[in-house]
Amino acid sequence: MTVLGGTKKSAAVWGAALILVAGYSVTASVITQRSNEGEAAQASIIRVEQYLQHFVSTQQFMGSVLIAKGDAVLLDKGYGFSDLARRAPNSPKTRFMLASVSKQFTAASILLLEERGKLRLDDPLSKYLPSTPAVWGKITIFNLLTHTSGIPNYTSFPEAAFSTPTTPDKQIATFINKPLDFSPGQRWSYSNSNYVLLGYLIQRISGESYGAFLRENIFLPLGMRDSGYDSRRSEALAIGYYTPGDKPIPAPPIEPSAGFAAGGLYSTTRDLLIWERALFGGRVISSSSLKKMTTPFKNGYALGLIVDKANGPISIWHGGFILGAYTRLVYYPQDELTVVVLSNVFDGQSDEIQQNIAALAAGAGLQHRFGEPTLPSPANSLALPTNQPPALGPAPNPTPSSVGILSGGTPRVRPLPVNP
Repeated sequence: MTVLGGTKKSAAVWGAALILVAGYSVTASVITQRSNEGEAAQASIIRVEQYLQHFVSTQQFMGSVLIAKGDAVLLDKGYGFSDLARRAPNSPKTRFMLASVSKQFTAASILLLEERGKLRLDDPLSKYLPSTPAVWGKITIFNLLTHTSGIPNYTSFPEAAFSTPTTPDKQIATFINKPLDFSPGQRWSYSNSNYVLLGYLIQRISGESYGAFLRENIFLPLGMRDSGYDSRRSEALAIGYYTPGDKPIPAPPIEPSAGFAAGGLYSTTRDLLIWERALFGGRVISSSSLKKMTTPFKNGYALGLIVDKANGPISIWHGGFILGAYTRLVYYPQDELTVVVLSNVFDGQSDEIQQNIAALAAGAGLQHRFGEPTLPSPANSLALPTNQPPALGPAPNPTPSSVGILSGGTPRVRPLPVNP
């Protein structure tokens, strides 16, 4: 019997040959795709390095940058100095204050407590703080996490102090009797007071200090050995600087307890990669909790994280600053791309610099142009609009004053010499 002019045997041989050819074609296609992806990733890293050269030379940027695709680290490098007086260089091992990047750890801790049956996100705050004012009666834990409580931001108060040790009780006392800015749940307004209260809840419900809870439930289990709350004990912590003029000068020391659960943690770029891989890999909280944490409620803000779906590739991120540090942690889920930028310089252009680093790492165009060297345009340039959200996200009218010391708002001019 013949099959298309041949025998069954010859047909089988031809079929096998076709399968081999098809298999080779698919394999070659995959290899080509991976090669192209590798070349594109390498081109992005080159552009980041080229971009940073100018700002490192002017000392507008000093810090550490890590860029990784999955577990593959593409860039892991320190720039400038952790201590200008001693000429000690920044490195991937340098510890930096995280400022408001701390908030995602606070949010994850609350979700861990919910998973253990210790609380519910829709519980009223008054369930755990019986002495709260009557006007706080409708405020829930969810409102605190999403900045929709209406509680005013304590870091914006004229009397706010950041250089002296304090306690959560003392911090809460500064705003507990203030009128609400709006009815709970009606609006979004960034307030560090929300996360001070969340830290207080973590301590009250778990029976542990905030730092101990994070250490025992997140940092140690994940192997984040260069992360913690009490940075005063860290000899490897970068000295903070700011630029009131053309050169950075030492910033007044910021007491970690002033930021508490809103902005008091320290870490390294490498530890934050561990964190991102664990968080989005399901090793910190459950998938249902992660969905809660990454579902935006108002103004793109979820639970301690910002979800940006409007500007290029979807990104899940948070930024922050204190006088002496500027930070940004970004995750692009589609490409499993992590971008960590930790700086010990607070400069009037820090936010734009860090936004551009993240955009270039993702293969996009510059989001802000202010006299930096011209870079070659990538073949597939995805030019993002220049009206990006500020360092802490989608605040429509950020206030670059003492409000931003822990909030992560955008400083549009170089800050004046102030003692925060």
